[in-house]
Amino acid sequence: MARRRKGRDISGWLVVDKPAGITSTAVVNKVRWAFDAKKAGHAGTLDPDATGVLAVALGEATKTVPYVTDALKAYRFTVRLGQATNTDDAEGEVIAEADLRPSDAEIETALPQFAGDIMQVPPQFSAVKIDGERAYKRARDGDSLALAARPLHVDELTMIRRPDADHVILEMVCGKGGYVRAIARDLGAALGCYGHVAELRRTWSGPFDAEDGVSLDLLDRLVRSPELDGYLRPLEDGLADLPELRCTAEGAARLRNGNPGMVLTSEAEYGEEAWASYQGHAVAVGVYHAGELHPSRVFLTGH
Repeated sequence: MARRRKGRDISGWLVVDKPAGITSTAVVNKVRWAFDAKKAGHAGTLDPDATGVLAVALGEATKTVPYVTDALKAYRFTVRLGQATNTDDAEGEVIAEADLRPSDAEIETALPQFAGDIMQVPPQFSAVKIDGERAYKRARDGDSLALAARPLHVDELTMIRRPDADHVILEMVCGKGGYVRAIARDLGAALGCYGHVAELRRTWSGPFDAEDGVSLDLLDRLVRSPELDGYLRPLEDGLADLPELRCTAEGAARLRNGNPGMVLTSEAEYGEEAWASYQGHAVAVGVYHAGELHPSRVFLTGH
């Protein structure tokens, strides 16, 4: 007989303003403990030294994680020019240096090649799997890896300011699977001066903004209290990029049982993925077909 998972049946999203020096997994574990929740997960890993939005899903909200992971995300980051590191960030060992420093105009001219639909080679120290093993584990053993380029959509890449000759601050809005460290590395290569990420902050991720994020200090102060529950956002926030379909009580009952359910008129196109709600609560996600939603994920809240 399977052991029952301990904790509360609590569902929703908590936006954490992650500090530097802690892994995303450690933050998720801390959130789960603070809420005494049965289940938790996050939508998009941040490197340990990165800060900003880490959206943590609890309970039934974990079923909406893919929709936040697939959404656009924004980063503000500082590139250290003149140095390459083996990790493509400031934590790594410097492996190459150059005296050349590009002008502001040269940086501005180089940026467009990293915007739009591009192919990007992940950093050597990344979570990409090679023959079933994480690349960073192989890299730590001294292996030099030939990682395949992956498609990435970069919606925007702009220069914010140039604090000094050695640093430039950029902002990027991109889709799923992008490595900011790779942008810094490749920009440095294109400019002929090398480069790595010195600082990185995720300012927003899908519907979640860093300005709304809670600190880990606040989490510690309010642990397992009703006040902490007040910071939890509804699981429906994770479905912000999908059309909403309202359904009747009968339609909701059918959907919760995994069957197609009748939905009311909406802006969803035939064959489009959408979500159904009843009395303000998400019932299911699925594909819209001629007045019905065919569910792929069913939510067990809001009965």
